[in-house]
Amino acid sequence: MLKINTNIFKVLTIVILSAFATNAWAQTTTITGQLVDGKNQQPLAYANVSVFNQNDELVTGTVTPENGQFQLQVKQGEYTLRLQFISYKTINKPINANKSTINLGVIELNEDIDQLSEVQVVAKRPQMEMKLDKRVFNVGEDLSNIGSNAEALLDNLPSVTVDIDGNVSLRGSGNVRILIDGRPSGLVGISGASALRQIQADMIERVEVITNPSARYEAEGNAGIINIIMKKDRRGGFNGSISTNLGYPAIAGINSNVNYRKGNLNLFANYGITYRENFGGGFIDQKFTPEDTTAYSTYVDRQRERSGISQNARFGLDYSFNESTTLTGSFLYRISDEDNLSYNYYDDYDGINESTRELVRRSVRIQNELENEEVLEYDLNFTKTFGGDENHKLTADFQFRNNTESEDSDLRNERFVMSTEEYVDSIQQRSIINEFSENILMQANYVQPLGESRSFETGWRSTLRTISNDYEVTQDVEGQEQDSVLTDFTNEFIYNENIHALYAIYNSEFNKFTYQLGLRAELTDITTRLKTPVDTTNARDYLNLFPSLFMTYEFNKLHTIQASYSRRFDRPRFRSLNPFSNFNDDRNIRIGNPNLNPEFTDSYEVGLVNNFSDATLYSGLYYRKTTGVTESINTVIDGITYTQPQNLAARNSIGIENNYSHDLNDWWRLNGNLNVYYSETYGSVEDRDFSAETFTASGRATSQMSFSNDFNVQLSAFYRAPQQTTQGTRKSFYMVDLGFSKEVLKKKGTLALNVRDLLNSRKWRTTTSGDGFFYDSEFQWRTTTVTLSFDYRINSNKRESERENSREGGDYEGGGSDEY
Repeated sequence: MLKINTNIFKVLTIVILSAFATNAWAQTTTITGQLVDGKNQQPLAYANVSVFNQNDELVTGTVTPENGQFQLQVKQGEYTLRLQFISYKTINKPINANKSTINLGVIELNEDIDQLSEVQVVAKRPQMEMKLDKRVFNVGEDLSNIGSNAEALLDNLPSVTVDIDGNVSLRGSGNVRILIDGRPSGLVGISGASALRQIQADMIERVEVITNPSARYEAEGNAGIINIIMKKDRRGGFNGSISTNLGYPAIAGINSNVNYRKGNLNLFANYGITYRENFGGGFIDQKFTPEDTTAYSTYVDRQRERSGISQNARFGLDYSFNESTTLTGSFLYRISDEDNLSYNYYDDYDGINESTRELVRRSVRIQNELENEEVLEYDLNFTKTFGGDENHKLTADFQFRNNTESEDSDLRNERFVMSTEEYVDSIQQRSIINEFSENILMQANYVQPLGESRSFETGWRSTLRTISNDYEVTQDVEGQEQDSVLTDFTNEFIYNENIHALYAIYNSEFNKFTYQLGLRAELTDITTRLKTPVDTTNARDYLNLFPSLFMTYEFNKLHTIQASYSRRFDRPRFRSLNPFSNFNDDRNIRIGNPNLNPEFTDSYEVGLVNNFSDATLYSGLYYRKTTGVTESINTVIDGITYTQPQNLAARNSIGIENNYSHDLNDWWRLNGNLNVYYSETYGSVEDRDFSAETFTASGRATSQMSFSNDFNVQLSAFYRAPQQTTQGTRKSFYMVDLGFSKEVLKKKGTLALNVRDLLNSRKWRTTTSGDGFFYDSEFQWRTTTVTLSFDYRINSNKRESERENSREGGDYEGGGSDEY
């Protein structure tokens, strides 16, 4: 078991107290103000505010937030305050810092007419922004996301990985909660992993990664929350964008985002249609050493061809009854049709020594699957502010969603005749899955300011969910008109989940110190019913408390230390509880476990944010202690591998994460991320030990270059080190992406070329071992992908769009919510 030396915390405490003491002794002046556009009086976000001494040396500086306000602290003396924003005239203002506070009030910046006609490099929002409790990734600036989908987009984020099955992990943990616009959504679907591939990246504005969520957020998701914010413009009049994509392997799509705002009414719509083909494959080299028989082995060659067309449509409106009351309604419709073909070629040998074993049997299993999904979702949001204070607010949400999903697979086993060297039909089978989900979400949240620096927040949330899964497997029987039902693999499974939650949060700010205390209570009521082959009901309910604590100390505008704690958990997922739901490979079968218990995690994190004049560095230390860890355990019975989730004892993880962004000059930006962690898992199942410890790392680096002729180049690389698992290893892999873009049509259009996995190296390689077996495997979900895209902006060019986003913080109205 991992033990943390208490001396670490003693040293950290001394460092913090020393910093407090150092700042307390110095006589300082606090300079405050707000920057606005001199023409329309709108706040200027992401403007540079710098303080220089009499030798013209930079003393301190900051970048204005969405409200344009700034606050700087300097030692008393004489300085020059420099206010800069791209395409605006720079202001140099003398400052005599001879008192504790200087309030400069509202300062107007006016556009530089000469610069407006000549400037070629436009200020861009940073790819990553650090907030109090989350990191915000402005994915629209990343060329590697052009023409891709949400799965590939997430896989391109720091500390986020997506495995070959589409499962998302954050900092090495797979228990991540994925939300759309701050809520569960039909865009993620019943099976979130596959549904992410249906969301076009062009429809996504930004992604929020919350590694240590507060009590405000639902407690689900041990590793944290990933919130995908969809595009919806907030500018007046009619505007929008249309993009088209072409690529290899076959990609063809068109996406549109339009918005019309006039007076109290705002209408918005998104539509996208994409056809996509993916080719992948790999192998599994299996060696079996049973105690009672002779050792043998099997080599499986796997080939995959996936193709399909998907459509997403979202329509909605905002209506403002007055300046303080808004009602938003939206409708989402998503449909997808896939045609998937897979081949598993089996070579069976009479031994495990590759130099002496002989081939005794060869066969192939072919699956032709038609998969269809339909989602309908209705949303209502009511927002009321009080007294003209945006921080004094009441919100209420209602959401109704239903998903229908079907999978119809023709399965054929063919044996290879050695004498004729031909495959002949052996077994004909068919599997049919009909799955239906109905979800209701109701929630309300209220925030009450308590003076200027304190607030109280409370909320309620209820979700009601029902999923039914009807699974049937049949086999052709010679001489019979009707197929025979394979009862061992046929079932009807019903899942009912009711969750009710209350939370309360207290926020306070004292000089440079800010803290937040929160507590959330969740009542979970889950009932599963296996109707066939034997009617069995399993009911579970539990009430749990989830505290959270956040603290921030701002040494100055350039250096801030953050510390946080939260308790979270993961309920067993629907598919993990379903006893049987997959028959694609009759030699490697996944089964569920109706007796799974939830995982609970206590998460601690402390980090230091360093802002420099042209760079930002975040360094964070985190520790997670998890009990009831769920791991997929492999067992071999009569040559068939069964994979089933099991609860182990516990896992301790400690790691260091660093995020670095550096503007080398006005045309070259570097971004880097490095996550290094140690993890220890221990536990047993049926007297078999599944303890493991690993020390591993992952890192990503991106270079962006913007040239004077509106031509941009981006090169990014990712590496993940080997990792020890409870039954083997995940081997290392690396990936390189390359992207180009060019502004055309007076900056109303963007032409881009993106090469995903340039070296064709994104291959998942693993080893798995257990009692009497050892596997070595490799799989690649897709090969190198090349995408050419064209984006055209309606009633705006790129420069205008970027400036509008900069002023408004890029917030697309209705796009995100803190009340999850």
